[in-house]
Amino acid sequence: MVISEEEHKQMPEPVRERLEALKDAPGSVIVVGSMNADYTVTTKRLPKPGETVNGGAMKVLPGGKGANQASAAARLGVNVQLLGAVGEDSNADFLLGKLDEAGVDTADILHVEGPSGTTVITVSAEGENTIVYSPGSNAKASASYVQSHRTTIAECAVLGLCLESPISTVIAAAQTAHDAGVTVLLNDSPFMDELPHELVEATDILLVNQHEAAQLLGLPDGDVESLDWYEVAERFTDYGFDRAIVTLGASGAVVIENGRWHRVSAAQVNAVDTTGCGDSFMGTVLAGLAAGHTLLQSAQIGSYVSAYAATKLGAQSAYGTAEEVIAYFS
Repeated sequence: MVISEEEHKQMPEPVRERLEALKDAPGSVIVVGSMNADYTVTTKRLPKPGETVNGGAMKVLPGGKGANQASAAARLGVNVQLLGAVGEDSNADFLLGKLDEAGVDTADILHVEGPSGTTVITVSAEGENTIVYSPGSNAKASASYVQSHRTTIAECAVLGLCLESPISTVIAAAQTAHDAGVTVLLNDSPFMDELPHELVEATDILLVNQHEAAQLLGLPDGDVESLDWYEVAERFTDYGFDRAIVTLGASGAVVIENGRWHRVSAAQVNAVDTTGCGDSFMGTVLAGLAAGHTLLQSAQIGSYVSAYAATKLGAQSAYGTAEEVIAYFS
């Protein structure tokens, strides 16, 4: 999705027009997922096992894959609601405040005893990162909680899911949306190499990176240019997914639909921090689908939105509005 370059290319006019159109999206997005306080420190390089390296000042930033995806979509002008759980600590107020600032509807978020979710993130000078996740309150967002909001889910255009929530909750959300005819987009992250059959059946589109795709489908995890993408598409179909997006880091992404595949070029930026860029891409695809764009068109927009996010530190704190992204690539 992003590459580290001194120069960035101008956004094509069709992509700009579709990005601008997101604010008029006829449909809405619901994300069922996590909220985390990201404790982030920068270092010259990532430490090796057992090694201590000096770092900069510790920053607490809003994160969590669900919250990131919802924030990215909302900042682009789409109506977005997040379903999940926060704890009873100060991080809960912090996380909800940041979601409100992004324009996410937080009215039905669950409040539970104990700490909110947290992550510990180390970011190198090259923008690479390591992440350790502690679920906290995210583990208490139950299947029954999701099912209690079935009417709300049935009224949205597209549902976004990742795997930082309990798997029973993810399955319940997917089935609830699927039964209502709502498009379900699943991000298999944190990666699960054997997805439950009932989740696969209730999912319309799968989003994975190249390494996750290789593990999921039993493919060699190497040079993406050497892959037979028709074979990859066939393997996705055999697994149960006729539609998928495989993100390729600096090489862009591949969109697969019904046995056909299309390459999406990477937008070029000088990357500062790639934390949350994948979530920004996912949020943009959710927004694009809610606006009636095709999966390919939504991924093309996502290439630019996620690249813009890589130019700043953090996840949600780095996400831009449609106007900001367009201005950067003008």
